[in-house]
Amino acid sequence: MGLLDNIKKQIGSQFIEILEWLDDSGDTLVWRFPVYNQEIKMGARLVVRENQAALFVNEGKAADLFAPGTYELTTQNIPILTTLRGWKYGFQSPFKAEVYFFNTRLFTDLKWGTANPVMMRDAEFGMIRLRAYGTYAMKIADPKVFFETVVGTRGLTATEEIVGQLRSTILSRLSDAIAEAKIAALDLAAHYDELSAAGRQVLAPEFGSYGLELSRFFIENVSLPEEVEKAIDQRSKLGVLGDRLGQYTQMAAADAIGTAAANPGGLAGAGVGVGAGVAMGQMMGQAMAGAGTAPGAAAPPPPGAAAVPPPPPAGAPRWSLAIGGATYGPYTDEQMKAMLAAGQVLPNALAWRPGAAGWAPLSAYTELGAPGAAPPPPPPAGGAG
Repeated sequence: MGLLDNIKKQIGSQFIEILEWLDDSGDTLVWRFPVYNQEIKMGARLVVRENQAALFVNEGKAADLFAPGTYELTTQNIPILTTLRGWKYGFQSPFKAEVYFFNTRLFTDLKWGTANPVMMRDAEFGMIRLRAYGTYAMKIADPKVFFETVVGTRGLTATEEIVGQLRSTILSRLSDAIAEAKIAALDLAAHYDELSAAGRQVLAPEFGSYGLELSRFFIENVSLPEEVEKAIDQRSKLGVLGDRLGQYTQMAAADAIGTAAANPGGLAGAGVGVGAGVAMGQMMGQAMAGAGTAPGAAAPPPPGAAAVPPPPPAGAPRWSLAIGGATYGPYTDEQMKAMLAAGQVLPNALAWRPGAAGWAPLSAYTELGAPGAAPPPPPPAGGAG
């Protein structure tokens, strides 16, 4: 072999004779053939497999597009590139061009979700923040448009970068779709199918402008802020009770009793004995029903406050108790005596009645028969006369 043949062989080894993409990733949208400083030999073989498309690019501008098949590159089957380069018919010299392969299969189970809450105006709760997530499926429908709008202009070739760009588009348009649907926040979970269809209808043209086909779109969850969810849970409880203010107060008081009962020393230290639950339930039941609240018989605030109203009519409930910073009552004399006798209220519990100077232990009120000062010992036998 002569010197000239060796030079031709070395030069020829720099020419690319087969262009193909053996995709072993399964999730790559677009791949650039590594031409670098090598040149494509005129007459080279181009292999485009099923679910692929190949695009020749000249100086950043899309040129000739190839569907699946095997091609021998000539000036006849790359007419756009031939025109852009000004080649004459029958041009046989090697040439340089960028070649991009596109994966045109359907990409499924792509994820989307709100990185930050989306603001929405709700007729019932006002302005609320929503979080949502779901999946979608899409494929490249027009490789040229996809190259011109995504790959060429943004320089994106990594799948994660492209999907990230699409995710921004989804969140922007979906928030509008949910707002325009005017579905109450409480009813969102029952309308996922309708919202998914509305979202796909709004997003399909956006994907189409990128050369993509949005085949499926699903909303899997829309979550409300924690405080709104708590309010919904509270409303559910009220729905069982009838949703009246008095019943709400009753429910809150019942929860307070349960919390206090869980603290072994909490009620005893406030002056309530073993029957505290029964006594407090009776107190709150009377207070919420409004029974026995005679005019002018309201108890003053706990010690340190003011205002002593005029005494109530004879026989009316007049006794109030201060337990754990809250006021209960009023109660009749008979009720107070019964609770003292049963040990439901201890003698050191603070009480008040109209006419009293202020809060004082029950033991200070002798009319209730509460244990007060011990009587003196009896006189000695036979001491008189």
